[in-house]
Amino acid sequence: MAQHNAQQHTAKASGGEQYFNATPSSPDVRVAHEFSVRDHDVTVQTSHGVFSADRVDLGTRVLLRHAPELPATGNFLDLGCGWGPISLAMALDAPEAAIYAVDVNERSIDLTKANAVANNCSNIHAGKAEDVPADMQFDRIWSNPPIRIGKDALHELLMTWLPRLTVDGYAYLVVQKNLGADSLMPWLAQQLGEHYEVSKYASSKGYRVIEVHRLAA
Repeated sequence: MAQHNAQQHTAKASGGEQYFNATPSSPDVRVAHEFSVRDHDVTVQTSHGVFSADRVDLGTRVLLRHAPELPATGNFLDLGCGWGPISLAMALDAPEAAIYAVDVNERSIDLTKANAVANNCSNIHAGKAEDVPADMQFDRIWSNPPIRIGKDALHELLMTWLPRLTVDGYAYLVVQKNLGADSLMPWLAQQLGEHYEVSKYASSKGYRVIEVHRLAA
C-alpha cells in the first residue's frame, strides 16, 4: 500500500491536480516546512497544486544523495523545479554558480523564488523556459523529470534541454525503474548521438540516476 500511495503521489500535486498545470486552480495556501537537502537545512513554503508539496519526494532524495559534487562555478539547470529542493541544494552547494530553475507551473516558480529568498540563495533564477536566455548553455543539469506528462512530451522536453549542455557538461536525471528508466537510456543515447555518453550512474530504492555527458566534438 505504501508503494501504491507513493506512486500516486508522484502523479498528482497536492490537492489532486496535475502538477504540470501551468496555472493551478486549487487554493494557494502556503505551508512552512523544514527539510534537509544535501545536508543543508532549509526552511521553505509549499502549497497545493505543485509536485510533492508536503515532502522532498523519494526520487529527488535519491538524486540529491547520489549526484556528484558540483563545480564551484558555472551555469546549472534544475529542469522541472517544483517548489525548489534541487535548486536550493545546487545553490547552497555552489554559491558562486548561477542556478536556473525552470517549470511550467506558475505557482512552483513563485514558490521557488520565495524559497530562494528565504534561504539567502540570490544565485537562483526561477522562471519559465522562455525566461532563460536562448543561447545559454549549462555545465550541469539536474532533474527529476515530469514522467507523467507522457512519453512524447517528455522526449521533447529532454531533447530541448540536454543539447544545451556545455562540452564536458553533465546531466543527472532520476527516473523510476518501473516508469521506463532502462528504456530511456538507450533512446537518449540514440537521439543525442556520438558526442554524448549516456549511462546508469546509480540505482536506489527503485530509481535510476542517469548520467549524460557531453563529449568534445
